[in-house]
Amino acid sequence: MKYLVLIIALFGTLIVKAGNIDEAIQHEKLQEDYKGHHQVLVFDSIDADVQESGLSYVVRKQLFYALDEEGAANLHQVTYDYDPLSAFVQIRKAIIIRKDGSREPLDSTNVYDFPQPARMIYWGARQKMVEAGKLNPGDALYVEVFRKGFTYALLQSGGDDEQYIPPMRGHYYDIVKFQESFPIHRKVFETHIPNSKEVRYQTFNGKFVVNETKGDKQTFYFQLNSIFPVERERNMVGLDNVIPKVLITTSPDWEAKSKWFYGVNEDFGSFESTAEIDKKVDEILAGAKSELDSITLLTQWVSDEIRYSGISMGEGEGYTLHPGDMTFTDRAGVCKDKAGMLITMLRAAGFESYAAMTMAGSRIEDIPADQFNHSITVVKRRNGEYQLLDPTWVPFVRELWSSREQQQNYLMGLPDGADLMITDVSSPENHYFKINNQSKIYADGTLTGTLTVNAEGQSDATVRSIFTRDYKSQWNGNVKKELLRIYPQAIIEDISYTDPYAYRDHPVTITYKYTIPGFAIIDGDTFVFNSLTNSGFMQHFRFGQSLDASLEKRQYDYRIGCSQLVQIKETFELPSKVKQVDTENYPNVENQPASISVSWTDNKNTVTMELESVFNKRIYKAESWPEMKEVLNTLYSFQNQSVIVKTK
Repeated sequence: MKYLVLIIALFGTLIVKAGNIDEAIQHEKLQEDYKGHHQVLVFDSIDADVQESGLSYVVRKQLFYALDEEGAANLHQVTYDYDPLSAFVQIRKAIIIRKDGSREPLDSTNVYDFPQPARMIYWGARQKMVEAGKLNPGDALYVEVFRKGFTYALLQSGGDDEQYIPPMRGHYYDIVKFQESFPIHRKVFETHIPNSKEVRYQTFNGKFVVNETKGDKQTFYFQLNSIFPVERERNMVGLDNVIPKVLITTSPDWEAKSKWFYGVNEDFGSFESTAEIDKKVDEILAGAKSELDSITLLTQWVSDEIRYSGISMGEGEGYTLHPGDMTFTDRAGVCKDKAGMLITMLRAAGFESYAAMTMAGSRIEDIPADQFNHSITVVKRRNGEYQLLDPTWVPFVRELWSSREQQQNYLMGLPDGADLMITDVSSPENHYFKINNQSKIYADGTLTGTLTVNAEGQSDATVRSIFTRDYKSQWNGNVKKELLRIYPQAIIEDISYTDPYAYRDHPVTITYKYTIPGFAIIDGDTFVFNSLTNSGFMQHFRFGQSLDASLEKRQYDYRIGCSQLVQIKETFELPSKVKQVDTENYPNVENQPASISVSWTDNKNTVTMELESVFNKRIYKAESWPEMKEVLNTLYSFQNQSVIVKTK
């Protein structure tokens, strides 16, 4: 078996490396194997030559094939992203191979270099584009690209290749994703690393052909065939968790990465305060009464006052956090700048504080490569424990660390190093969403009442966004439409709510006073109606209800916005004493991932509906789906069920 794997590996290498395009383009086989798709990447060969400095020279050869007219249109141009501060990219060769076998080389007039489209972050990233023009089904496009450098721009600068050496000098890492939005017939990644370096690697989510050889350098070869795009499921975890990929690194462990991250920022002077910053810190903390109070006030100031917007500032991008005085002056920055501003202020206030890295949206595999896309702050409390703070994710939020980041890996940059860690699950009770409706149904079916919404934690943040994400002139309209969306005939007599920007003082509360003509259907002494709020009122603020219960099974783990407790209580007073309440009986469902209890009860001339649903965490295993479906089916059935009340 070992020899068979080696033969397959060598065979794949010969096809790709020799550039035997004619042999690779087997029209009938490609059309048969990838029927129903528009295009296929016939081969994708990545060959990396790593230097002692960690710098890598990479040659990538790709052969794209158009299966139909749509695929041909899609392939009229191919783009490659890069950042000129940290990488050099050159299109070495581009050839159109027509269906009849003729070849049309493309020259420099078909290659363009232009700024990447950007929004909110303007770091000078660019794209190289090959413009192939008109292609037809059966045509192919071969592109050969040379690249040197890395994916983050840091402190290094200078002539020649110096600026392209990775920030953790002497170390090399790569994350190679074996996935596209269209099929890949064969993909190969081969890297040649100096024998002086200790290498760690791992493959994920695929049956890779792997081969290791040793000569002048140690060579690692990875191949995967017939790779199809992931069929996405609603609410599934991030794609990086499920796609085939290879991680390879020479970094010894997470502790080394942690020490490096600490050192690179300290050496750069990212957290040095100024007289102006000291003055602002004293002003912010004037009313602080405790350690936590001080941490809270500083975190909330940075969250609210430093707007999220990034521009290229040359050296210092990537992992290095901009100096605090720069962010303080500009009142703007991306996550690392907001994190750095908070560290600067915490240190100015006498706290021990450091930067940390995390991966928002996806899991970090336990291989010390740079799987990070987000920067946060940690502060050391008097009891010796580190507390996570995220000024990027908590503007106008009552949390200091967003629970939308629970079950998320992170790495602190500490002087003595740290291991990879994961954030705790936040209790659903920390994120309650409560609705209370006190109402009266009249003999003609009209409903009048007072409805109150209360929320805390991430539920508070979603409800509060009705106000904080829009102009003040739109606030009343935004609140009204939540009820009018369900009952367009409703007459909203009064709306009141807590000050949206006084989030530090108390959770959000919204109160409606309303009249709804024709709410109930009347048949003599019988009243037929639905719950006022459970039928869809503010349903998009109930995180668990974003899940699609119609899915029979799940292939991948899934997630919601945040753990959450939802409690709804509605009391309906009727014109006369209740004789009988007819509604379907729903059993209480208590499962590991979630639970639900629902009921209709009566007392004298009132009926009361109560619902409580609990979603215990943010991320769930695919195997838990049958239990979750039971909860969801009960929830959705109850929402759509009318109650029939017979009175005397």
